[in-house]
Order: sequence, then structure tokens, then C-alpha cells
Amino acid sequence: MFHNIYKNKKVLITGNTGFKGSWLTTWLLELGANICGISDKIPTTPSLFSECNLEKKINHIFCDVRDTTQVSKIIESFKPDFIFHLAAQAIVSTSYEFPLETISTNVLGTASLLEALRHYENECIVIIITSDKCYENVEWVWGYKETDKMGGKDIYSASKGSAELIFNAYYNSFLQHKINLRISTARAGNVIGGGDWAKDRIVVDCIKKWIKGEPVDIRSPFSTRPWQHVLEPLSGYLHLGYMLHINKNLNGSSYNFGPRSEQNRTVIELIEDLYQGWESVEKKNPYNITENIPFHEAGLLKLNCDKSLFDLKWVPSLEYKECVNMVSKWYSDFYNRKKYAYELTRHDIREYEHIAFNKSIVWTKK
Repeated sequence: MFHNIYKNKKVLITGNTGFKGSWLTTWLLELGANICGISDKIPTTPSLFSECNLEKKINHIFCDVRDTTQVSKIIESFKPDFIFHLAAQAIVSTSYEFPLETISTNVLGTASLLEALRHYENECIVIIITSDKCYENVEWVWGYKETDKMGGKDIYSASKGSAELIFNAYYNSFLQHKINLRISTARAGNVIGGGDWAKDRIVVDCIKKWIKGEPVDIRSPFSTRPWQHVLEPLSGYLHLGYMLHINKNLNGSSYNFGPRSEQNRTVIELIEDLYQGWESVEKKNPYNITENIPFHEAGLLKLNCDKSLFDLKWVPSLEYKECVNMVSKWYSDFYNRKKYAYELTRHDIREYEHIAFNKSIVWTKK
């Protein structure tokens, strides 16, 4: 997989204790990487990081990514071949409660890493992960391209757009002339998968209610999202790392990683499909619709991934049903069959690789 580029390589992951960071850590372990992770805390209880016992499988350091001095020391000591920057305040509702913290983490945290890299002299490939929320959402039906305007009507979106602007400024001012570095940003959103326990996420809200035999309250039932399994964008990030390694012309670029447009579904459709795969003694109504909408949410947001297809030959691997079934089965096996999170996560990674291989997806080549 990925031309074995990560085997025996040193990989630094910021935000490794988060949902997406834990999946990426597990996959890179499967690929034979030597991993150092830095994060300021374990963000949820329970957490995929803890349930998979990842702290004992990697070199984990508790560190605030905004501490440029400490980040620089870690990079200089570890000397990573690859860096994946995921550290962020990733919850939209939290950005309304703690706007300054969100801005500081997402903007200054990114700037802190870039500042550390400005003084780094070893060869390294860097992927800065932001979000599809970085685009100024005008609620149109077309997917957003990498050249579209950054921005947002809410703090979270603005923080992600700002992180992209900071990257662009650092790249053009300092990093493009450093021959030891190759760096890109990656944008994805609305990922779902087993082991997510963050608040105000629809799949998590469903599971927390369903394990109690209760319906979930939903506030935006007809909002449409391009749902994708967490492994889809992660395959894009990992493949982008390989492509940066072999093609210096990609340096400084940004790429969208999203599902096919036909995978757009309403919140109600997603919930009903998830519930079909949920094991329960007695099937009940899976949801209630509430008019309590505490903060602004975009009604429509999707990405145009033509650039990733053209430059990287990357395409998503899963159909919508495959994605939903994988998510529902992970949680059902974890809660109802009491299976270990690490084995469930590894199983889904192997299944995902098998599906992608059978479809001749470009990154499955050795």
C-alpha cells in the first residue's frame, strides 16, 4: 500500500489523540511506521485513542501545538520523515462557546507548526489538514474547488479559512525556497466511522441514544451532507504524502478529498440507514425531530475533487452503503458483542484496503 513509502519511516502526527488522528495512527502502525504523536489532551471519554491503547504503541507526548518552542524541540529530536498536522478544535458547537480558544488553536496552532518548520533543516514531507469549512459557503449546489474563496459566517469556518491563509502566507514568504521541505494542505469534512465519541456529531448522538434504547433528537433533518468514511480522506492524505515525495511540482498545493456526489444524503436518510445495521433487542423509532437549533449550520456543503483526480489520480473507494454498514457494524460489535476497539479498527482498515485493491485504486500499489 502507498508503495510502502511509510514502512520504517518516522511520522509525526499532531492531534493524534482525536478521532481522525487515532484512525491515522492505527493505519500507519499497520503500514510499519515509527510514530510520534503530540496533543494537549485526550479529547473525549471514551476515546478511540484510549480504547485502542495507542499510547503504548507509539511515542506519545502531551504538548500544546501552540507552544512553538516545544514543538520545535520535538521535531528537532524526532527528525520526522513525514508530518501530518491534525491538531485542532474540531467541533462547530464548541466554537460558539469558546470562540477565542477555537481561533487560537486552529490558526495560531497551524502558524506555530509552520514557524517551527521555517527553521527545520532536515528533509520532511508535511500535510496540513484543515476542513471543507474553510470555504466561504454560499449554499450553492456545486462543489467547492481549491481556488474558491476562503471564509465563513461562523467562528469555526473562519478559523479554518484563516489557517489556509496562514499556510499560504508562510509558504510564499518562507517555505517554498526550502529544498528540504515539501508541503501541502488537505481539505475534507463530515467524516464518520467507528470510535467517534465527540459531542454534537450525528453518528455519535445516535449511538449514545441507541445504546440506551432511546431515539435521538435531530435539529436539521433535511440538511444534506456528502457523508464519507474516515478512511477515505485518510487514504488521500497518505497518498498525497507519497505523491509529494515523488513530485516536487505539487509542493505548496491544496487538495480536496471528498466522496462522490451521489453519496450526498440527508440527515434522516443517514440515521435510518445506520439504524438498519444497529443490533437491538427491540427496534424502535430511531429519531425525534426538534426545532431547537442553537447555532448556524450550513444546509449544503460539498467538495469538488477534480484536482485530486487529475494530479493524484485519487478517487474514493467506498459506496455510500459500504460506508454506512462499516460504521454501524463497528459500533454494534463494540457495544453489543464487546469486541476490542483496536481489532475492530484494524479489521475495517484491512477491509477498506481489500475493497480499494479490488477496485484498482491507485494507492493500493506496492
